[in-house]
Amino acid sequence: MLKVALPIRFGIAITAGLIAYFLVLALFGLHTNPIFSLFNGVITGFGIYEAIKYYKLSKGKDFEYGDGFSVGVVTGFVSTILFTAFFALYAGNLNPEFLSNMIAAWETTYNTSLGSVIFVVGIMGFATSIVLTLSFMQLFKPSWNTKKKHKTSQA
Repeated sequence: MLKVALPIRFGIAITAGLIAYFLVLALFGLHTNPIFSLFNGVITGFGIYEAIKYYKLSKGKDFEYGDGFSVGVVTGFVSTILFTAFFALYAGNLNPEFLSNMIAAWETTYNTSLGSVIFVVGIMGFATSIVLTLSFMQLFKPSWNTKKKHKTSQA
């Protein structure tokens, strides 16, 4: 049960953080600048790290790499799906001018639709989740390095 409930709980928490950050940017009119989306990786990374850490603490010595990896990926995927749904709702219904303001620099060159932007937001979230989970699992996996005893040479 822990492997299912934990990623959903942390995924919802990550989504709340991402939505809050997005809405704070919107208050200042900065949500149309894509450079600010880099901080989304920090929010997502913190949530995935905490989910894996919590899972490892609860499992103790029974912690396995595959289980930790699945917890991290599912956490990231849950948050990506929920945030992408919010983004689609926001860009499609709540603020229809958002998309034209965000892609104003590319509007004359490319024909970008709402669906393609939502698709890119989802793909970026999935990719970020996988890369961050792989990175964090390097910290959480058990080390194969063992302490070697120094051999004394007898001459």
